[in-house]
Amino acid sequence: MSPTTTAPTPTTAAMTRTTEPSSARVRWGVRSRILVWYVVLMTAAIAASVLVVRRVLTVQVDRRIDASLQQETDELRRLARGRDPETGDLFRGDVRRIFEVFLRRNIPVRNEAYVTFLDGQPHLRRPENVPYRLDTDPGLTARWGALTSPERGRISDTPGGTIDYLAVPLQTGTEVRGVFVAAFFRDLELRENDAAVWGAVGVGLVTLLVGSLLAWRVAEGVLRPVRVVTGTALSITEGDLTRRIRVTGHDEIATLATTFNEMLDRLEEAFATQRGFVNDAGHELRTPITVIRGHLELLDEDPEDRRKTLELVMDELDRMQRIVNDLLVLAKAEQPDFLKLDTVDLGALTEEMHAKAAAIAPRDWRLEGTGRGLVVADRQRLTQAVMQLAQNAAQHTGNGDTIALGSSLRNGEARVWVRDEGPGIAPDQHARIFRRFARGAGGRRSEGAGIGLAIVKAIAEAHHGRIELESPPAGGSTFTVVIPTDQPPEEPA
Repeated sequence: MSPTTTAPTPTTAAMTRTTEPSSARVRWGVRSRILVWYVVLMTAAIAASVLVVRRVLTVQVDRRIDASLQQETDELRRLARGRDPETGDLFRGDVRRIFEVFLRRNIPVRNEAYVTFLDGQPHLRRPENVPYRLDTDPGLTARWGALTSPERGRISDTPGGTIDYLAVPLQTGTEVRGVFVAAFFRDLELRENDAAVWGAVGVGLVTLLVGSLLAWRVAEGVLRPVRVVTGTALSITEGDLTRRIRVTGHDEIATLATTFNEMLDRLEEAFATQRGFVNDAGHELRTPITVIRGHLELLDEDPEDRRKTLELVMDELDRMQRIVNDLLVLAKAEQPDFLKLDTVDLGALTEEMHAKAAAIAPRDWRLEGTGRGLVVADRQRLTQAVMQLAQNAAQHTGNGDTIALGSSLRNGEARVWVRDEGPGIAPDQHARIFRRFARGAGGRRSEGAGIGLAIVKAIAEAHHGRIELESPPAGGSTFTVVIPTDQPPEEPA
């Protein structure tokens, strides 16, 4: 025969080809989405910040213009009510002289201009170097020169840009002799804020760039443990559940890794239990099957032999049925509907179980005590567990031996026990006998398949309780089913 090689199946090969690229696409996609959303949010935040800064600066400019215009007109009014600094005489409505003194004393701030009008015509102005001669604009001169009351306004269509102004007429008696106009070139004022705005934009862009790089690295650090979890999950098979994720830190990723490791622990335990269960069940069922098969193969035509063979076969089938039923009970013990909980009177239940146990075998059945109170339990399952303990006790005692059954309710626990005077159980066997298909040393503790005590333990644990065993060296054993209860404890009768 020529040597042969085994190639991967098409399905396996396809899985090998698609798994890694798929995980890579998911990994890069998540990190890219994180980065994109970060950039979008940061861009929106930076844009909003720049707009807010620009708006705040604009408001400050408007307030500064208003304050400056109001200050100039207030100074003009005070001067008009005062005296000529050269003669010491009151101005007495000499508008021309008022304008001359005011313009000589006051220097406009940057981007500000003064314009005066006498008898409706442009008079003096200051400063000379302005972006636009307001006193040469026909529309403005006609408007301002004809004012008879103060006016605060804004003009946005001049060659010099937007103009904010405050015009104040000066009167001699009831006649308007002149108009003083203080004006600001608002666009020039706002232009000085551009440096601050562009500075904020630059800082925002640098922050966006650095933040994006950091977000990319942080996303990589966050997704790395997730990739480890994914890789570990992909490498786990039913035959190897020993791999675990190394946990570092105390953050959410560490919690995820810890939770994943705990899940693997439960899965490994469940698989081990399943394998042990299947192996033990197969081992226990193999014997009766072998016995039945052997006798059927040797079955002859003799009626007496046929009768004996059929009796033996039926007995083995009954034993197999008992094993299967017990296995079904153990399998259901993990299901949520295994128990049908109800409020149970512990004293009445104990007396019922004692009466039922007395029919198992001719022993000296004694009722040691009954706990008085109510417990939340499954009456039938609890009875099944105690009857199993009573059956075991009867199997390992003789006629007339004492078997005691009792219960108590104290310290938040309900306790139901079965005590016998049998040969006892060695200390090293205490944990072993509660396993499936396990028997005491030498097979002394059970004539069945070794599932009974496992069922008792499963019923106790389904009630969130436990099974306790006491077996002193002198002999005898006491099995106690302990289940918690929230009912107030009472002294046993």
